Amino acid sequence: MNETIEIDARGLRCPLPVLRLQKALRQIAPGATVQLMTDDPVAVVDIPHFCIAAGHILVETQEHGAAHVFIVRRTPVTFAKDEHPDR
Repeated sequence: MNETIEIDARGLRCPLPVLRLQKALRQIAPGATVQLMTDDPVAVVDIPHFCIAAGHILVETQEHGAAHVFIVRRTPVTFAKDEHPDR
């Protein structure tokens, strides 16, 4: 059974929701998920961009009033920009 970490980042502004997500993803096993709730309007751009750049999977995005919930699955291998194997 894969674990899910829940993060309530409401009230935090960019870049803190992404940093909290990044920290949580480092602490879980590949295949596990993080559910992040935030009311930062910039997160609708930042979270998907982070997932693409880091190689994680954005499983789902939900809207709950003024907040958004992002469910992100950690992938087995992630690459920083300078560590991509094709370079």
